[in-house]
Amino acid sequence: MNHLAGLAAVAIDCADPPRLAQWWHGLLGGRFEVDFQGDAELHVDGFPRLDFLRVPDAKTTKNRLHLDLLSEDFDKAVEAALAHGATKANDVFDHEAWQVLRDIEGNEFCILRPRTD
Repeated sequence: MNHLAGLAAVAIDCADPPRLAQWWHGLLGGRFEVDFQGDAELHVDGFPRLDFLRVPDAKTTKNRLHLDLLSEDFDKAVEAALAHGATKANDVFDHEAWQVLRDIEGNEFCILRPRTD
């Protein structure tokens, strides 16, 4: 099977691209830059590029696509995300298998427990 293309980036619609990129930069590290239009990119080793794009409409429902973050220490990773300003999204999923969180604009993401297999 021929592949059409490779994954270059994950685009995240948001109200304030520089602010949201800086928030994710604080959580994941890497480097971010803001372009002349006010959109932002975050480059983190081991990740596709994260593009933060300004859109006029507000987020109204659960994301159809979200980031799953791998952790080596689940409790510490969740604690760090909460201390950084994430909020728990137990209304989306409340179970010990992983933790659903929201970033500062309400976008869901998950922290996964380390794999045991």
